[in-house]
Amino acid sequence: MATSLLALLDDITTMLDDVAVLTKMAATKTSAVMGDDLALNAEQVSGVSAQRELPVVWAVAKGSFINKLILVPAALAISAFFPAAIIPLMMIGGLFLCYEGVEKVLHKLTHSEEDSPEHKAEVSAAVRDPKVDLVAFEKDKIKGAVRTDFILSAEIIVISLGTVAAASLGQRVLVLSAIGIGATVLVYGLVAGIVKLDDAGRSLIKRRDAFRRKLGAGILTAAPILMKCLSILGTVAMFTVGGSILVHGIPAVEHLIEGITTPVKATNGFLGTVLTSVLDAVFGIICGAITLGVVLLVKRMFGGSKKVAAAHP
Repeated sequence: MATSLLALLDDITTMLDDVAVLTKMAATKTSAVMGDDLALNAEQVSGVSAQRELPVVWAVAKGSFINKLILVPAALAISAFFPAAIIPLMMIGGLFLCYEGVEKVLHKLTHSEEDSPEHKAEVSAAVRDPKVDLVAFEKDKIKGAVRTDFILSAEIIVISLGTVAAASLGQRVLVLSAIGIGATVLVYGLVAGIVKLDDAGRSLIKRRDAFRRKLGAGILTAAPILMKCLSILGTVAMFTVGGSILVHGIPAVEHLIEGITTPVKATNGFLGTVLTSVLDAVFGIICGAITLGVVLLVKRMFGGSKKVAAAHP
């Protein structure tokens, strides 16, 4: 009996070790999406009054947990009954990442006035306006953030599912649950910290201690820079991860990139890895740009047909 118990404990330990390794692999592959999730949610929650920032973050986090409760069982059902759908879903997720990245860059290039001090001042004035319904404003913010989270959470779960596709059902359940809970806690914990940086800086500035005042001033200066860096890194990661998924799903492209990077890796492994990421990102940008072009063309065609229908009832 003692031998059986030890064997059972050994099996459990082995399974947990495997789960830990698989979870680490899944977390690495989904880190780009988590980074973009962090940047987007921190950006979406900004603009809310200081007293309501944490309640809004908590509301979005609860919505994110609900998203995971829907997505994780759905992903497990797909892996159990339609395993052949995992790779196409990963390809769709990778293509969407690249499309979203190109759209984000294009939006920044064509709507640069949104980052201007005048635009930010207008937003702040609108929030302080007593005529503005702050409850409705917050609800819109929360709904938008939860919608964004659903899309990004779906990408995280699908990518994780592809990582553990060959594992047992029990391991898949544990890994996807760990990724779902861990991603939500990590992302929204960091979002809560980021949105309160300004308050921390202002609080330190009011202290008598010269060091704390300087630290507060530094935090206030660094907060907007941090947001910009998160946004840039998130966008870059979207192309590298999305492009990597697409490259691995298209053997001809994968062999082409391997042919270019293998000689470089033979002489310098780090440089070869960087080159692989750059080529993956370039392929992702190309695919994202083509997809965006198709989407805009379809929108224009349907938009034009609607205008014609409206002109000739």
